[in-house]
Amino acid sequence: MNRYLAMLIATSIFASANFANAAPPSAVKNIVLVHGSFADGSGWRGVADILEKDGYHVCVVQHPETSLDDDVVAVKRVLALQDGPAILVGHSYGGVVITQAGTDQKVAGLVYVAALAPDDGEAAGQLLQKIPAASQAVTPTADGYLYLNPAKFHADFAADLPEADTRFMARSQVLTNGAAFGQKIVNPAWKSKPSWGIVATEDRAINPELEHFMYKRAGSHVSEIKASHAVYISRPKEVAAVIEQAATSAK
Repeated sequence: MNRYLAMLIATSIFASANFANAAPPSAVKNIVLVHGSFADGSGWRGVADILEKDGYHVCVVQHPETSLDDDVVAVKRVLALQDGPAILVGHSYGGVVITQAGTDQKVAGLVYVAALAPDDGEAAGQLLQKIPAASQAVTPTADGYLYLNPAKFHADFAADLPEADTRFMARSQVLTNGAAFGQKIVNPAWKSKPSWGIVATEDRAINPELEHFMYKRAGSHVSEIKASHAVYISRPKEVAAVIEQAATSAK
């Protein structure tokens, strides 16, 4: 009898723990994360771990950065695998990608994390010239791809991360086809979907004033986090909290 009672108590505790970690019943359960230039999807690990612990289903898109069209196709490929509505999250150039891909019927809301949010007929390069960033370290290759000068990577991309980490990030960065920054957006998703925008106040890769401008224009729910451009890596708890807010608020 005592053994049976102990089993019941243990089962109850286990169920309670699972319930406590479950996403709210009304929340969008699927989260799709999109990285930006000079990085890959592994930087989302901290955010993904928090979201999964809280009961969300998380996918990270490893898009090729060979063209905006290729990147949009990669995102839509992952969206098609979701079993219901999803929150689409983009960092940096990933914001351009989700702006174009986010009209997909699976997308319930958008989260811009220190990200670009172009308007209809606007290219990312135009936005970056509107309010220039502090960093001037982006360098083209002979065939038109862009990379961030490794000597400036720590200061300009991720000053709030350990230098040992940013040295490796600089060596393993994903180069982006510069033509993607010249392609104009058609029918931006933020005009038809609710959006949230995180301003990284210490950002040197995208001017925080530009982030405020874009998110205000989009009617986004705006929050600020004191962090570098790599806010999604350095402050995963705060970023995950905004994503969860989007998941519980998007219709």
